[in-house]
Amino acid sequence: MKLFARIGGLLVGLALSTAAMAHAMLDRSTPPVGSSVKVAPGRVELWFSEPLEPAFSTVKVVDAGNRQVDARDAAVDKVDRKHLLVSISSLPPGRYRVVWRVVSVDAHATEGDFTFDVAPQK
Repeated sequence: MKLFARIGGLLVGLALSTAAMAHAMLDRSTPPVGSSVKVAPGRVELWFSEPLEPAFSTVKVVDAGNRQVDARDAAVDKVDRKHLLVSISSLPPGRYRVVWRVVSVDAHATEGDFTFDVAPQK
């Protein structure tokens, strides 16, 4: 019986520690992280591993001079709370950096950034 109690306690401890470490991590993006696209996208989309808290989740797109080039309309998708997006207008060729900071619904904050390139037209 003591063995079962120990195993049960261990399982509960593992479950609690896993729940405590639940952070919204970037799962995928459009355009993909580090990619080169031929046509500038109309928006940048990010998908995370956990649902996001809309009031505290942001994303912006900046150019090589660190000027914000998105439409400043970042929003968490109302249907898929793991999906964060922002509109961008026509971008000239160059490298762009996507900077995000999100808070998951369990109040854990994560942040990161990545680049993508818009290739020159040939």
